[in-house]
Amino acid sequence: MREPNRVRRRILQAGVAAGSLLALPRLGPGQSQSPLNTLPRFALVIGNSKYAEAPLRNPGNDAKAISGELMQFGFKAELQIDAGRAQMADAIQAFSNELAKSKGVGLFYYAGHGAQLAWRNYLIPVDAAIDRLEDLRDKTVELNSLLQGLVKARNPMNVIILDACRDNPFGTKVPTEQKGLSQFDAPHGSLLAYATSPGTAATDGEGANGLYTENLLREIKVPEAKIEDVFKRVRLNVRLKSEGQQIPWESTSLEEDFYFQPPRQTKALSEEELEKQFEEELAIWDQIKGAKEPAPIENYLRRYPSGKFSELAQFRLNRLRAQREAAVRIAVANNILRPSLSDVAEFKYEKAASAGR
Repeated sequence: MREPNRVRRRILQAGVAAGSLLALPRLGPGQSQSPLNTLPRFALVIGNSKYAEAPLRNPGNDAKAISGELMQFGFKAELQIDAGRAQMADAIQAFSNELAKSKGVGLFYYAGHGAQLAWRNYLIPVDAAIDRLEDLRDKTVELNSLLQGLVKARNPMNVIILDACRDNPFGTKVPTEQKGLSQFDAPHGSLLAYATSPGTAATDGEGANGLYTENLLREIKVPEAKIEDVFKRVRLNVRLKSEGQQIPWESTSLEEDFYFQPPRQTKALSEEELEKQFEEELAIWDQIKGAKEPAPIENYLRRYPSGKFSELAQFRLNRLRAQREAAVRIAVANNILRPSLSDVAEFKYEKAASAGR
């Protein structure tokens, strides 16, 4: 069916007026809900905290919270806390077998220590005694073993979430080649999500949950949010909270829409309804596109993570933050600002005592 010409024309005009020719979205008269959302759902959730040499505070809490939420969304969830290598391997094999049998949707979540060696990623059990890097191959669980099992299962969709990019768990005893995990592309029909970008470390968090999982728990509760939009919002919130030190990352090969909370009903939208939706978004964008502060643009991105102007909004947000950070650096250099001891001070700076004298 052809897209409504009037709606496309309005989007084109708005893009030109904004100074950017945005890619035209496909605005058909509503889409039927993907069959993926009617399939049985299975999850394997692992949280490893009690390491002998480098214990973590939050992975156990993270895993329990994620498992509980997933069960609310119809997942049959297997929860493993502080698992050893054999326990992890057996659970992963059973998970793959279940998906091969049921042909359902699979979700694997892991929180704990992880490391990379020769571009391969390893999830570290709590009983792993690592005295040299080569021990990773024999005493941990390689991520590829999980991915291979999911490929063999031939189920239609899998989600792999790795909150496993903490600092080197071995300290100075066994220096790792690089921080965090290495880049790995998602197999067909899957989404692979990392708590932070490849080669960098993620924070364990200051509260009951890690920074990444704290935001994930909040965003998966948003009704009728597509899975890609969930992770876009997580990325935005984590990046802002960490002041750019942690930026979540995904690789996806999904071809159909998936929802943790599917729409209650799907109806075909008329051209008038589509244009009304666009007009509402356009009105909000017109109000905030010239904003001199990041907050209005951040709010737009949270509401419309895949909106008609989201790419332009992200560009302007990045430019605003860069300008403000440059201004802060200049102010610090001129002794107008100084580092602040308060966590609530913007950019963690405050007026210097000598400023204005």
